[in-house]
This record gives sequence, C-alpha cells and structure tokens, in this order.
Amino acid sequence: MLTSTATPSHQDSLISADSDVVRLLADPLRAQLVEILADGPACPAYLVAETGAKQPNVSGHLKQLREAGVVQAEPRGRYTFYRLVPEALQGAALHLADLGAQARANADNFRS
Repeated sequence: MLTSTATPSHQDSLISADSDVVRLLADPLRAQLVEILADGPACPAYLVAETGAKQPNVSGHLKQLREAGVVQAEPRGRYTFYRLVPEALQGAALHLADLGAQARANADNFRS
C-alpha cells in the first residue's frame, strides 16, 4: 500500500512522463515511426526504408523514444529491433482524455 506522501510524487512523475510522450509524438517523423512499429518490431534499416529519412535521423528519434520509454531495443543477432511499449502510449492517451474531460467540465469557468 502506498503512503499518502509517496502517491503525489509518483503521480507527478506519471503525469510528466505522459506529457513527454505527447510532446515526442508531436514530431511527424517520430509519430510515423510509432505508427510503423505499431505493426510489430522493426530494425532501423527497415524504418529508414519505410520513412525515407536518413539513418542518423531515425536513430536519433529512436533514442529519444527509447529514453521516454515509448520503445524498447531488443538485440537479435547482428540487428537491434525496436518494439513499442503499449503502456506508454496508453498512459499518454489517458492523459489526453483526462485533459479533454477537464476542459469539458470547465468550459464555462471564465477566469479574469
């Protein structure tokens, strides 16, 4: 059981992580990489071929997605495959849904 002092900091980190995922997906190439990976794990060479982006660019975006916990790297022989972490995307989706519900509930609360 979590104590009341542990809950807020844990919750704050989850909110921050979800916001980071939303921010990361605002980039068109990262969003495209996530869409491609939704169909299953892929290696960077495949992602380069599918997107038409340069390999260093794809690798840089994969690094950012990995650091945010959106993808995981999985070495397989000579290649590294990247797979989505569904929970990271679901958390970001819930965060956006919560913001939408909050906006709907407060739509008539004008502040001066």
